[in-house]
Amino acid sequence: MGLAQTQLLHKADILRRAQRVVIKVGSSILSRQDGVNINSVERLAREMSALRVGSQDRDRDIVLVSSGAVAAGMGRLGTQSERSRTIPSKQAAAAVGQIALMALYEQAFSRHGAHVGQILLTHDDVADRRRYLNAKHTMRTLLEAGVIPIVNENDSVAVEEIEFGDNDHLSALVAVLIEADLLVILSDVKGLYERDPRLHADARLVPLVERCDTPYAAGGAGPLGRGGMTSKLQAAHKAALSGIPTIIADGRHDNSLRAVFDPHLPTGTVFLPVSDRIANRKHWIAYTLKPAGSLQLDAGAADAVRHAGRSLLPAGVREIRGTFEVGECVACVDESGHEFARGLVNYHSTALERIKGLKTGQIEQTLGYKVSDEVIHRDDLALL
Repeated sequence: MGLAQTQLLHKADILRRAQRVVIKVGSSILSRQDGVNINSVERLAREMSALRVGSQDRDRDIVLVSSGAVAAGMGRLGTQSERSRTIPSKQAAAAVGQIALMALYEQAFSRHGAHVGQILLTHDDVADRRRYLNAKHTMRTLLEAGVIPIVNENDSVAVEEIEFGDNDHLSALVAVLIEADLLVILSDVKGLYERDPRLHADARLVPLVERCDTPYAAGGAGPLGRGGMTSKLQAAHKAALSGIPTIIADGRHDNSLRAVFDPHLPTGTVFLPVSDRIANRKHWIAYTLKPAGSLQLDAGAADAVRHAGRSLLPAGVREIRGTFEVGECVACVDESGHEFARGLVNYHSTALERIKGLKTGQIEQTLGYKVSDEVIHRDDLALL
């Protein structure tokens, strides 16, 4: 049986369970040089509204992760110049464009009897556990009310330190957040290729990826987007680790979504989830938080964390880099400098400098107090 036929078998099984779906639409589909492509917005609203009528007893839940705000704002402000590439110019464009984009979505979906709600996120919103759960509850409440949440990065305030980087990454986080059954990424390419199709005319489409850590070709981002096939592959990998399959497909044509949700049509590239999914909390530690510093471990400690599922004790810490507080995320690196895990520390960086390399029985004697025997407990450790 060929990969195309195998894809159909897996796709049919995935679609049978796809009651809650995250659909990501990129700038290349929604935007033109002079602003938003209204025809694309109306087409996608029509197709998504049709998809909401699921095959089960209730409507299918759909969350839309939409790019296009910056491009929409640049069109309105007339700032398609070199100056528009500065962060303040992009933030201003996002502030103007987000209103225009949401107005178009509201009008387009209302024609099909659907209501939408806007959710803007920054990295800080999902890095903080309380705000992460607040966002989760908000989306679930909207879905229960029959509203389609439309999510975008809050580009009007996001800067390099807090931005997700691209909406591919954001769509994977949202899929994990709402415990989606499927992530669909609509792009301006048909899917994942074995080689870059822009450089190799004979490049073949990969219909099925069973392991997302397999190396494949990755193209760069288009003129209106920040992502590329690399970011889409990373998003599929993040989703897979939480047991969520992903489909990457061409979203530029009529009935693009209809084809994705037709179990009899081969479509783009299907990424299968891993069988041993990471718990949501560990996924949040590994792929949502940004490390505030790093700990270099000796060979024994690295092996114990990596292969034996052990907690990290102070005796195994060789070097502390960066300044961080109790409860912050830090990277764990081995003796060669390779990051292999992330975790939440029980001691701040100054205290760790004093107790690194010591046995647990020496912690209280050295610091005058002891919070925990572990620098990072195994429940707060996530392997990458």
